[in-house]
Amino acid sequence: MNIKGKNVLVTGGAGFIGSHLVDRLVADGSEVVVIDNLQAGKMENLESVLDRITFIKGDIRDVELLKRAIADVDVVFHIGANASVPDSVENPRYDFETNALGTFNVLEASTNSDVKKIVYASSAAVYGEPEYTPIDEGHPLQPISPYGASKLAGEKMGFAFNETYGLDFTAIRIFNTYGPRQPRYVMYDFIKKLRKNPKKLEVLGTGEQVRDCCYISDMVDAFMLVAEKGDEIYNAAGGIPTSIKELAEFMVSEISPNAKIQYGVKSWKGDINTLIADITKLRDLGFKPKVPLEEGVRNLIRWFEEIHE
Repeated sequence: MNIKGKNVLVTGGAGFIGSHLVDRLVADGSEVVVIDNLQAGKMENLESVLDRITFIKGDIRDVELLKRAIADVDVVFHIGANASVPDSVENPRYDFETNALGTFNVLEASTNSDVKKIVYASSAAVYGEPEYTPIDEGHPLQPISPYGASKLAGEKMGFAFNETYGLDFTAIRIFNTYGPRQPRYVMYDFIKKLRKNPKKLEVLGTGEQVRDCCYISDMVDAFMLVAEKGDEIYNAAGGIPTSIKELAEFMVSEISPNAKIQYGVKSWKGDINTLIADITKLRDLGFKPKVPLEEGVRNLIRWFEEIHE
């Protein structure tokens, strides 16, 4: 499917990944509608395109609102969610209502409209602690957090709607994504901690945890590619597994070379130790990560410094 010029809805479009996707869609000539309740998203993320999109402040738990927003839409990028494992542990009901029931609402409204395709932002959290790495899409699904379980529920419901109602549905299992506008997660936290105390960086866990980080522009490429060519489930990651220890050492060298790194600070419940993605299926669609980790991290640091001047 060629998305250029199509009517597109982005749920969670004022958030980190959503706003970058909106930028790309607008640049490609799509008519874009954004729904966001602004609990995690920010209006400043959409500043450069606000006069060229339709923005609706609302919640995907609001069925009637969704029906109105989806009425004339061709493609839905469903990114709106509670995207925090710790928050899902603290408030599992909100997490489930937003991620699982909210996704059901999007699917139901799309089925009753003329939506041609839904691209669902799922998560590597659906796998739980891996039985083997790299993790391919056939890996057992054993989420260990309410967040992972709620994202998996949305996935399963989407493919059930595909089988039952013929709704074109595809899912991207997102691994760690980073870059400008990032509101949380490990890299952002490292920068924030080092700015607060340039002499010490406290790291959750042993530092042996491994992540497969993907720069935001590459993740947007993945979403666009899957929207145009995909019809299954696809892992999306950077393809270069990096330990938290390596990441911490590089970021310290860039921000505060004299800082001491302290490991062993207790991590949160539901934190997965090793996340390494097999992205063969996405590569087969034509995906090629373009931004090296060092370049991407420097971009993130530069952005952080600009917004905190």
